[in-house]
Amino acid sequence: MDMAFLGDLLTSVADRGRALIGFERLAGRNRPIERLCEDLLSGRGEASGMALAQAVLDAWERLDRPSRRAFYALLLERFGPDQDRLEQAIEAYREAPGAAAIAALHLASEPRRQELLRRLNLAPGGTHVLVRMREALFEAMQDEPELAAVDADFRHLFGSWFNRGFLVLRRIDWRSPANVLEKIIRYEAVHEIQGWDDLRRRLEPADRRCFAFFHPQLIDEPLIFVEVALTDTVPRSIGQLLDGEREVLPAQDARTAVFYSISNCQEGLRGISFGNFLIKQVAEDLKRELPGLDVFVTLSPVPGFARWLEGVVAEPGDMRLSNEERAELARAAGEVKALDEAARARRDRLLGEMAAQYLLRARTASGRVIDPVARFHLGNGARLERINVGGNLSARGLRESHGVMVNYRYELADIETNHEAFATRNTVVASSGVRKMLRPAG
Repeated sequence: MDMAFLGDLLTSVADRGRALIGFERLAGRNRPIERLCEDLLSGRGEASGMALAQAVLDAWERLDRPSRRAFYALLLERFGPDQDRLEQAIEAYREAPGAAAIAALHLASEPRRQELLRRLNLAPGGTHVLVRMREALFEAMQDEPELAAVDADFRHLFGSWFNRGFLVLRRIDWRSPANVLEKIIRYEAVHEIQGWDDLRRRLEPADRRCFAFFHPQLIDEPLIFVEVALTDTVPRSIGQLLDGEREVLPAQDARTAVFYSISNCQEGLRGISFGNFLIKQVAEDLKRELPGLDVFVTLSPVPGFARWLEGVVAEPGDMRLSNEERAELARAAGEVKALDEAARARRDRLLGEMAAQYLLRARTASGRVIDPVARFHLGNGARLERINVGGNLSARGLRESHGVMVNYRYELADIETNHEAFATRNTVVASSGVRKMLRPAG
């Protein structure tokens, strides 16, 4: 069904609901938003429910920052589980445990705000507003961590509403609508796009691709996108891929697909996983389009490496670093071009060893792999293929990782095995070349 037609139909139904319930009265600026929410939950008909949902969302849009925080507190305190109903369900289960009692207990324990959010989603454009509502909730949670209970309900519902089955994969190219292209520039989070000419270099050539997931309720709003370079070898640096003077490779001659930038676009959907589905589907689609592709890799940043290394230099622990090596690492963020060839080789070897230690052995207090990008790709079933010292010499690359980048390799036949190793045993599957870079354990 054409989405514009469906949107017009929903708006028509909502308009009818406004007429039925006297919308001008409901939309008055002095009508408390909590009253509108209670009315919405009171079980009116579908048309009037859509109009009430729209009235709540309009009222929320008008709230200033303190009032929005008060609204989230209202969701937490007033729209939690119905305590009387919950206690009755608990007592009924104690008296006669069974499937029916368990189902009743489950329903009674659900916070009322979950049903409120479901009904708000009925309004035309409701999904988009709810995504922004959660984005604003993140800010409120910084000062009021107890609001995490409200976020848990958003996340639970979004996990269903943005299920992979509802997502649509679309290729973005230079002929895509201008409003979509503008959002690609705005949302690029890994390697900043320097205007329209730079975007064209990433989209138009035969050896470049860009794909994004969209949701039917968020028209022309990408949820996540990936930029892909088609190459004949596995690249060691981002400069190779972004070079505006490079020679374009005919797509049919490519043997390697390089995922070099993955960007989430909607902050309000943080924690809702799309990237694993995106990479796997893009790899499958590219393989169908270009059967000659046989290598699928990333060229990924290592965003936490410099911060971790700073701590290691200060407190080496069992790393067995000499004083000379500690001094060398302390200077790691310095100007690379100022080093002679021998000094640069020593620096690169040492950085590579430390990067291998960081990616293979370093863990958080809870035992997780430290680097978030590593967790993402390893959790998707990739293999840590190669560490590239000097892979990103931009100011950001030097600041975050001393220029180190990583290739993760997706072997389609091994993805599930690698995923299970990481998910169940926290095992980092890595190539022999990376493992040889490790120093002996202290």
